[in-house]
Order: sequence, then structure tokens, then C-alpha cells
Amino acid sequence: MATKQQSTSSEFGIWTDHRNPKDRGGWYPLVRQFFDYWLLIRPPGQMPGRQHLLPEAVAPMLPHVWMVDVHREPLRYRFRLCGTAMVRSLGREVTGAWVDEVQPRFVANPEARDRFRMVVETGCPTWRRGPSLWLRDPKHYVIESCVVPLAADGHFVDKLFGIGIAFTSTGSSLLS
Repeated sequence: MATKQQSTSSEFGIWTDHRNPKDRGGWYPLVRQFFDYWLLIRPPGQMPGRQHLLPEAVAPMLPHVWMVDVHREPLRYRFRLCGTAMVRSLGREVTGAWVDEVQPRFVANPEARDRFRMVVETGCPTWRRGPSLWLRDPKHYVIESCVVPLAADGHFVDKLFGIGIAFTSTGSSLLS
């Protein structure tokens, strides 16, 4: 996706040159629905902004979604919204808190930190399924997640919107 916001760095660790799979058939259905909705509301040649999101359209996903405001200089993220499933997984309400204070490992973990930075700087969404990068309920062995950019002006990322589905070590989802 071409944006006015070009990366000042070509290095995002393992996220450098990341591309979401074209075939999303292997994605968990709710994660695929989340990403497809982002594509649907995206204005041509731009990124969607918070103003494009309709709560009723994402209602089935709400327990599993989160949104952070992007603050710059220094680059930090503050939780604007955190669904109930994520609150349970994290063990506390985090709305209004800084991500690096809720998850101190975030700053030290290049995979997590570079993922957010890559989405902010390039405007490209990411998908991942693997061990949790955040401190969570220990039953939440695997997390499938998608992080998409939001830009009020269509070009400058001001929010990240994400969904996360937790799975047990046996692969069962922990939807509730």
C-alpha cells in the first residue's frame, strides 16, 4: 500500500519485508473477518481511520480487539480500547495505560516492538500465529493476531487496531 508516510528505517527485525499471506484460509475465522473488514472500509489508496469503524460491524469481535493511540517522540502507545477477553488474558483493565508500562517486556522484545513500529512507519498490516509475545494468562499458549493501521487523514498512522485469539497448548481456542 502506498502511503505518504514512508519508513525512515528499512530494518524492522523479523518484520522487514513481512507480507500477509494472500490465502487467508488458514487464519482463524474471527481474525480473517477482522482483516477483511479493515480491507472493506479502506478508502481507495488510503488507510481507514477510526471514523470509518462501525461498532456494530465489529460487534462479534469486540471482546478480542484492542486499539492503541500512537504517540511520537518518543514512539509510545497508549491503550484506547481493550476487549474483555484481552483484559482477562492480561489479568487487569488496561484502557488508558501505556503499553510499555502494562507490558515491560514490550520494549525489550524486538519482535513485539518492531512489529508495532513497522505498522506505524509503513502502514502495512501484520498477521501472526505463535507463542504470546506479552505476559498473559499461562493457559494462553498460542496467540493468533492481526494488527492494522488506522489514519484519520488516510496517510499518517495515528492508531493501531488489533485482534488476538488465544489458544491452549492443544490448539483449542479460548473464545468466551
